[in-house]
Amino acid sequence: MAVRRPAKGSREKISGLQGDERLLVEAAQKDPGRFAELYELNFARVYAYVARRVGDRDAAQDLTSDVFHKALAGIQSFEWRGVPFAGWLLRIAANMILDRSKRRTREITGQDGLADVPDLGARPKLEEADQSARLFRLVDQLPADQRRVIGMRFAEEKSIREIAQALGRSEGAVKQLQFRALQNLRSRLEGAHA
Repeated sequence: MAVRRPAKGSREKISGLQGDERLLVEAAQKDPGRFAELYELNFARVYAYVARRVGDRDAAQDLTSDVFHKALAGIQSFEWRGVPFAGWLLRIAANMILDRSKRRTREITGQDGLADVPDLGARPKLEEADQSARLFRLVDQLPADQRRVIGMRFAEEKSIREIAQALGRSEGAVKQLQFRALQNLRSRLEGAHA
């Protein structure tokens, strides 16, 4: 069930979405099998938030999975306070990222220092996570070749040469695919803001 962010100034729509979300949370509290709907609604947002902060695709996937496992385990203790459910999920994610950073620092230095802790800010930013999630969805809508090039170039951080070799194409063809993909994404983003 995909829910789009309501237009600014539309209080009725916002309260309707919060009401729907509240019903989904209450249903999941009664029947944990209903948590899947909350997972579907919030996965892209949580993954985008985590991926942006850890910078490692495998770690982001693992942490995102852990966030939802922890949320499912703690769904009974969730209390509705008017803040979107995603805010609770992002707080769990922020804490897990911080814990991971502390653990890694201890492993590397043998100390409890926070030398390599990502800047999480006071509160997770829902708008930033929404924007990243929107971008992930737009990338998923690209033609297959463009999507592969964007994934390899920006998620896997491969060079044009490495991508060309992997795809069996010339470097010029890969550059052209990347250019078209970025143009396509830019126009879709601008269309979404219009």
